[in-house]
Amino acid sequence: MVCAGAERDSILRGRQPLRDWEYLSSANKVFKLEYFSPGNSKVRYLGICYNTPPDYGEANLPLYDRTVWVANRNNPIADASGSLFIDTDGKLKITSRGGDITSVFNSAPVASNDASAILLDNGNFVLRELNPDGSVNQTLWQSFDYATDTILPGMRMGINFKTGHQWSLTGWISKESPSSGSFTIGGDPNGTNQLIIWYKGNVYWTTGIWNNGRFANLAKLLDGDFSFVSNENEKYLTYSVNENISFLYYRIDPSGIVMGIVLGSFGDCSFSKPDGGCVKKTLPDCRKPDYWFESRVGYMRGDGYRFGESYNLSIFECQEKCEQNCSCVAYASRTTQYGTGCEIWNKETNFYASGYADREIFVLKRDTGSESTYVREKHKLAARKWWIWLITAFGGTTLLAFTTFCFFNVRVKGMVRTKARILLNELEDTITAPGKYSQSSDTMDKKMSQVNIFSFESIAMATNNFADENKLGQGGFGPVYKGALPGGQEIAIKRLSRSSGQGLTEFKNEIQLIAKLQHTNLVRILGCCIQGEEKILVYEYMPNKSLDFFLFDSSRGELLNWTDRMNIIEGVAQGLLYLHKIFGVQQTEANTKRIVGTYGYMSPEYAIKGIVSMKSDVFSFGVLLLEIVSGKRNHSSHPLGHHPFNLIGLAWELWMEGRVLELMDSRLDDSSHEDEIMRCINVGLLCVQDQPGDRPSMTDVVSMLTNSTVQLPAPKQPSFFTESSSQEGKSEITTENYCSNILSISVMEAR
Repeated sequence: MVCAGAERDSILRGRQPLRDWEYLSSANKVFKLEYFSPGNSKVRYLGICYNTPPDYGEANLPLYDRTVWVANRNNPIADASGSLFIDTDGKLKITSRGGDITSVFNSAPVASNDASAILLDNGNFVLRELNPDGSVNQTLWQSFDYATDTILPGMRMGINFKTGHQWSLTGWISKESPSSGSFTIGGDPNGTNQLIIWYKGNVYWTTGIWNNGRFANLAKLLDGDFSFVSNENEKYLTYSVNENISFLYYRIDPSGIVMGIVLGSFGDCSFSKPDGGCVKKTLPDCRKPDYWFESRVGYMRGDGYRFGESYNLSIFECQEKCEQNCSCVAYASRTTQYGTGCEIWNKETNFYASGYADREIFVLKRDTGSESTYVREKHKLAARKWWIWLITAFGGTTLLAFTTFCFFNVRVKGMVRTKARILLNELEDTITAPGKYSQSSDTMDKKMSQVNIFSFESIAMATNNFADENKLGQGGFGPVYKGALPGGQEIAIKRLSRSSGQGLTEFKNEIQLIAKLQHTNLVRILGCCIQGEEKILVYEYMPNKSLDFFLFDSSRGELLNWTDRMNIIEGVAQGLLYLHKIFGVQQTEANTKRIVGTYGYMSPEYAIKGIVSMKSDVFSFGVLLLEIVSGKRNHSSHPLGHHPFNLIGLAWELWMEGRVLELMDSRLDDSSHEDEIMRCINVGLLCVQDQPGDRPSMTDVVSMLTNSTVQLPAPKQPSFFTESSSQEGKSEITTENYCSNILSISVMEAR
């Protein structure tokens, strides 16, 4: 951290603001007030941290362990534009490029005279009102009264009954995010002489009543002189330490345990060995006392269930979700960056340790102690007696049925593995010869000149076990993730969903087709992975984000001027034309019994009857063209007059009323390209005409877009142009028709 100007411990009203690259240091350099970004995040917080003592060394003491107080824990600053200052009214404020930041300073009163704020050697940040001569008149506000998750010597934990103020601690949601978590410790609001830990507002653990210098449920702590003050106005716990011990505190961590460096810990109500004072958890019968979760590093093979981002779950809450689900065998945070969110796995999945993964996964285990062994043997004996009765009762019939089941189960799994091996051999024969892969290098499992065969382990490692922060989007056949090979090459990974309906044959055809395509406007396939039921495609990564990332965002859309948009339109058209040359004119029409695509982009004949042709691609291109011109989504509702329309309907109505230029994205504001924009809208409407025979070919489309002398015909009325409600958030659809042929296609959308 670079400090601008001389090192200081205070700021004054109206001058000397504390900007992002500056910090305050207490007089003896025990504490700092500084801006920081936890984990890998880029947002900024203002907090008080220990200046790392020489005995510990900064490399050995993470930021989480050094940070004792955060001013804006639930309102981070978006960038490095933060500034702390005392305004003309004598109030502490944090401001940034985006405006004022809500923080605990909002609780500070207004100073009638001059004011200053100082960081003391005990870690207290104090706002003081000054006399005209510069001496201190009174303390207006102090951070010790508004703790985050840490109590330092001299701080209080309890309640002031006169003012109603509570001195309490609330843990971080994770060690990478200081926002308020689910656990809080403070004084009993009912007035008893004890402290309580609450989990989501419910009593989780109690210290027991204070008596004879200690709490009933709290063993003697290692260090510190504790005292409990109780009178009609307030009840609180405070403590002091020997002056020679300067690096001691108590903190409530994200899992509800109160602990500190060197000091003892309490409040551990974990699965297997809870502390005294814990409120008994209600668990399903499947969770016996000898079960527990072990922290491992690696990845899970098989799909997990991910709770939505709106849950904002801590890792403890994720554990609770797993505990209450008898099928759950493992859980982990969705994001390694912030340590929040939740993903759980069922009994059909398996954990694999890996030195290349960095995702912490908690895996269900069972104690192997003598008492647990006795319990297990008792269950085994009961199971044996049950089997003896079963075999006696049903005899050879049951045994035959069981044997038949095992035979077919093994046979089916064997057939899947055999088909996968045959497919790999076919891919090698049709493309090139095999090579070798090493996880410590940037080569592949079986290297081919165009397509590489990856192991599932290497894919899991590249995506950090398909971590949520690596997810780029969701397509009709499954999610797409960003990954990185050991050598640093970035890749995009398409993991086909088991419900996608795409079998090994379709998977092989897609690989062989895309591998042969070489065009500047088409993404290139790098490889694939086939293991068990997993089917994965690996593509080159496109670092400039997707089109919809810019087009449909209110601010980023301004970055796409008309020249950029026209280049995109022509590039997509050229790419589609290249594909239609590849397929040839004989591929004019086919039927499919499986309708898979994106709502709003599918042609009517494909969506209703399952008829697919090159003119279906033309329809999809027309929708995309209209979206690029207007900056609007087709499957959203756009009111005109008294009727809601989708984008196609809106364009048609404006065309019929002679107001078609009103469709142009208002962010373009460029009258010099009106003729070109008008031409694009005309072409777009020609492409989305109801009858496939009325739509132009992609050859004609390219000619219309690139040759301004070509006379354009007037479009006929399209279908699918009225909307009764917005279809936002319901874009992926799958339906079934009963037709003779099966054809897998990819439907275009603004991505």
